[in-house]
Amino acid sequence: MAKMLVIYRRPVDPEAFTRHYFQTHIPLARAIPGLRKYEVSQGSVTTIAGSPDIHMIGTLYFDDMEAIQKAFASPEGRAAAADRQLYAPDASGVQMYLFDDGDV
Repeated sequence: MAKMLVIYRRPVDPEAFTRHYFQTHIPLARAIPGLRKYEVSQGSVTTIAGSPDIHMIGTLYFDDMEAIQKAFASPEGRAAAADRQLYAPDASGVQMYLFDDGDV
């Protein structure tokens, strides 16, 4: 399975960010072909060292890395990517990681 991990820093207006994310972005992302599962962090995001400047983490699951590439080349994937520019326009506030995972 391959994952896309998206980490969002605390936005200027957390309520507006969260409202847009859940009302607009998630429905767009759920339409992306090949998406198997979509998880979003609930509550505070923290570390052992203390509270980082993180607002939310989203994890999207796909069959493999090729499926992720195809998904975001699709019209639905492009629409979701364009929408991210609306609720998180400053790319420095978003980190995205794509990777295959496996059991150890």
